[in-house]
Amino acid sequence: MREIVLDTETTGFDPVTGDRLAEIGCIELENHIPTGRNFHRYINPEREMPDAAFRIHGLSTAFLADKPTFATVADEFLAFVAEDPLVIHNAEFDMKFINFELEKSGKRAIPFQRAIDTVKMARTKFPGSPASLDALCKRFNIDNSNRTLHGALLDAQLLADVYLELLGGRQTGLTLAADDAGTSDMNFARRAAPASSRPVREPRLFAPTPEELEAHAAFIAKFKDPVWLQ
Repeated sequence: MREIVLDTETTGFDPVTGDRLAEIGCIELENHIPTGRNFHRYINPEREMPDAAFRIHGLSTAFLADKPTFATVADEFLAFVAEDPLVIHNAEFDMKFINFELEKSGKRAIPFQRAIDTVKMARTKFPGSPASLDALCKRFNIDNSNRTLHGALLDAQLLADVYLELLGGRQTGLTLAADDAGTSDMNFARRAAPASSRPVREPRLFAPTPEELEAHAAFIAKFKDPVWLQ
């Protein structure tokens, strides 16, 4: 199963009022594990970077001035994410910007149903607890000491670890579950037991000797009023 962990940095909070993407970071997962493949681009937002946004991610107008516009990397981005689910922390925010840029570039928007929102997952699993990426890293003992500023690729890498923990941790694949036909614990144990290299011998029957039968009868005769004779 392929999934894409995605994060963005922007100039602000709402593309409708003129804000734009400034960075995209994506991490590829196979069966919830990072493969090492990623997609990372700084984006020229084609506008000035507000001071408030700069203080969050450190991406200045000057730094982004020679970077490609989203339109020039849109096809590459779409090829990387393909049709696979997108794992996003606060998916509504990032999807809003991604789809705004896609439509502005003449591309089709990505259906919101493809997004897996880890904020919602965290709030369901830990109701009433903080659900920020930093808070979840702390909860799961994930090292985020390098996160002095927000960065799309770094945050996507951290989110990949958080997502795995939200799913149940690194041993989720070891959960013992019944198969489609249904199996008992004994059947599972028999199926899972390692094969033995020892030869199989048929059981042998040992009949009691006349002397053993006589000794047993004498022993039983010593009981007073045994319950099996009442």
